[in-house]
Amino acid sequence: MNANHHIADDILLSYAAGSLDEPTSILIATHLALCPLCRQHVSGAETVGGELLNDVEPVSIEEGALESVLARLDEGDGEPINVSSARKMEQNELNLPRPLSEYIEGSIKSLPWRWLGPGVHYTPLAPDAKGPKVGLLRIAPGTRVPMHGHSGQEYTMVLSGGYTDMTGNYQRGDVEAAEHGLVHQPVADVGEECVCLVVTEGTLQPTGFFAKVLQPFFRI
Repeated sequence: MNANHHIADDILLSYAAGSLDEPTSILIATHLALCPLCRQHVSGAETVGGELLNDVEPVSIEEGALESVLARLDEGDGEPINVSSARKMEQNELNLPRPLSEYIEGSIKSLPWRWLGPGVHYTPLAPDAKGPKVGLLRIAPGTRVPMHGHSGQEYTMVLSGGYTDMTGNYQRGDVEAAEHGLVHQPVADVGEECVCLVVTEGTLQPTGFFAKVLQPFFRI
């Protein structure tokens, strides 16, 4: 199934240029693994960037610079990198794309999920990454996420299941970009749990009758 909701071209260009923060790059790389159209756009941008680099005048470097870099690479402790957990996640229950599976230890169910509301749970990823917060959101089938607004930009990408809000229906690979000020209430599709990758700036702001009750919990 191909994605129907894509990432804006200017964000894809920034990704191709390597100028985005790590959390947003995780989401975009995961989307690209599932979206041939956006992969084509990024590939085109990288090709143009390579051609521009060919027109740049070469700059001389100090004598011995290469030897210095190689010597620094050899200064490590020599311990092998353990990638077994990432490899195992390629066969996980959600069939996660590799760019995301590299950030997850163990199975999805074993992650430290935090309650956000009835049928809604969240767990953070890459806690040491600079920039927006990134994490996974689980929504039980047919569940309505509490009505909320945003104090900053939010990207939500569906990994399994699907959901619908005032802007449309989102399925595996789709990305919703919620701008500051948008107030909405996503509703998970019936029949299958909806799991999403979420990148947020600022905080989510619950609204309505239960806003004061949910405010202490509804933080991503």
